[in-house]
Amino acid sequence: MNPAVDNGFNARVRRDEPMSRHTSWHVGGPAEVFFTPRDREDLTAFLRELPAGIPIHWIGLGSNLLVRDGGLPGVVVSTRGTLDVLERVGETSVRGGAGVSCARIARQCIKWGLGPAEFFAGIPGTLGGALAMNAGAFGGETWQHVTSVLTVDRRGTLQQRSPADYHIGYRQVSAPVPEEWFIEAQLSFERRAGTHAEEVKKLLERRRASQPIGEWSCGSVFTNPPNDHAARLIEACGLKGFRIGDASVSQKHANFFINHGKASAADLERLITHVRERVLAEYGIALNPEVRIVGVP
Repeated sequence: MNPAVDNGFNARVRRDEPMSRHTSWHVGGPAEVFFTPRDREDLTAFLRELPAGIPIHWIGLGSNLLVRDGGLPGVVVSTRGTLDVLERVGETSVRGGAGVSCARIARQCIKWGLGPAEFFAGIPGTLGGALAMNAGAFGGETWQHVTSVLTVDRRGTLQQRSPADYHIGYRQVSAPVPEEWFIEAQLSFERRAGTHAEEVKKLLERRRASQPIGEWSCGSVFTNPPNDHAARLIEACGLKGFRIGDASVSQKHANFFINHGKASAADLERLITHVRERVLAEYGIALNPEVRIVGVP
């Protein structure tokens, strides 16, 4: 398959783009077509040009994503560096684009005296990804603050939706229709007196002390099972440091898997499978991956 793209988009289209350049694990084969829109209007026009049936994948900062070595057929839409509006639209309301980083949301809300938004500093991705999976950190979750979202479908049609349109759970969000993606959200917070920058600093220090920050990882690999922690179960199986190829279970936090520089996506996927099988055999608990695994082996 070779998706035809109108010449008007050529400056923003790359073909056979290595996804290893765009994922926090630094692995992944080529995207058939990789598109970065200028703005919302450019995005909707591009989507309208795509032939029906061509797969569409979305990527922000590339965390929480494992792209297999065979790459991604179809089109990848990147929101990195675009669709990143962040503005205050009311006394306690904020409008954010899918491409704005969660860390920026935390910093800006502190400046505006709004909260609690500190937990966003612990999410290593964009608002679009946080909406798609109800990402959270330090006890906070994205959809606790969502009052409305703006979505787009593959025909380029925009739709305003409310949280009531979605089934929202722990690290999962079920959309009312398939192939409809988040491009903006309105978030609600509370007025907070004084500065809370020190709180963010403490949370990030806690994160640095407990997680392998600075190494090539995707964030948490598995969601936590009810009343337990994936990291505790993995560590209890003696798997800290366990290695396949150049991929290993972090010595610092067992729910983080590290690419030491030369791991393939296949190494990481085999590591995920092995850890899951060991925990299931030892404790009868099937860990659910938090990381999305996509593409051709």
